[in-house]
Amino acid sequence: MQKNKARSRFIVACVAPATILAFIFLVIPTFNVFRMSLFKWGGYSPNQTFVGLDNFVTLFQDENFYRSCRNSILLIVLVTVVTITFALLFASLLTREKLVGQNFFRIIFYIPNILSVVVISAIFSAIYDSNRGLLNNFLSLFRGDADPIYWLGDQKLVIYSLAIAMVWQAIGYYMVMYMASMSAIPESLYESANLEGASRTRQFFSITLPLIWTNIRTTLTFFIISNINMSFLFVKAMTGGGPDGASEVFLSYMYKQAYTNSTYGYGMAVGVVVFSFSFALAAIVNKVTKREPLEF
Repeated sequence: MQKNKARSRFIVACVAPATILAFIFLVIPTFNVFRMSLFKWGGYSPNQTFVGLDNFVTLFQDENFYRSCRNSILLIVLVTVVTITFALLFASLLTREKLVGQNFFRIIFYIPNILSVVVISAIFSAIYDSNRGLLNNFLSLFRGDADPIYWLGDQKLVIYSLAIAMVWQAIGYYMVMYMASMSAIPESLYESANLEGASRTRQFFSITLPLIWTNIRTTLTFFIISNINMSFLFVKAMTGGGPDGASEVFLSYMYKQAYTNSTYGYGMAVGVVVFSFSFALAAIVNKVTKREPLEF
């Protein structure tokens, strides 16, 4: 009996610090976001006016908010599909094919993940520079003296320019995760498939993908949610939401409303919508990708 009590006290002592920290830095701030979304407040004055759901009524009539929604959803879909596809492709090549310098390629692919978003943003801002940028200088070899392309200044191109930077940053991390899963698949399965005459492509879709699906499902959910945060960091560092709000995303619009326009309550209403959207999206992805796990 004494032994069980001592064990229980030990478990409580281990769990309590993390629980207290989570409550202070996660639960309470989240509750305050929901609470402040019901108030009209500039963020600095002591005067807070309760307005109920007025902030949400205004929000769902705000065209700028809908534009940030479209940009966020576009980045979520585009960046996720491209990143996961190329991460799987490169992981398969570096795991199954006998390539010269495999370790070198693994390091090269992973390097972007250890760089900060600010550094990556600076690199791509220099590449996209309309006058001295590497990309325009390269294209001038084929376009001659045509007008330079404003990659971060064109309302139609800016989101896709951001997407390329986000893909470049993320591929290496997910490639390494998939390589770890693929390396655990017994080689005998592929040998049997070779004897049956299955092509490399057929082996990838019939053996590799099903056996690492649990890992794909987990990383897919994680990446989609983290994409919302990463898009804000890239927008903040590279475009500031411009030109003319064309690259505004969920969190950059929330930040601008709360801390730049001094409409803190309205910004928190945006935060509530983003919070709800993130959880709903995670639930949908989990439901859509759910399947019976395969074992070997």
